[in-house]
Amino acid sequence: MSYTWQYYDLVLLGIAGSLESGVALGQFTALSSAVTVPVAGLVAIAIMSHALFVNGPVDEPTDLTDEVTALN
Repeated sequence: MSYTWQYYDLVLLGIAGSLESGVALGQFTALSSAVTVPVAGLVAIAIMSHALFVNGPVDEPTDLTDEVTALN
């Protein structure tokens, strides 16, 4: 059985990749890590925001009103 990539797998890779690229740019170029890492963090925030608010884990907004019985 082969693994199929899901959207949230790519989200996690995008977050890790953006932060790693910020560190790499700071280490291997003339740019300062104090600049590249926060900019990469903003890219990671943009990726997370898209995953939460644009392509969220619910099918319809009414799914958010379902009662959670596992916590009762």
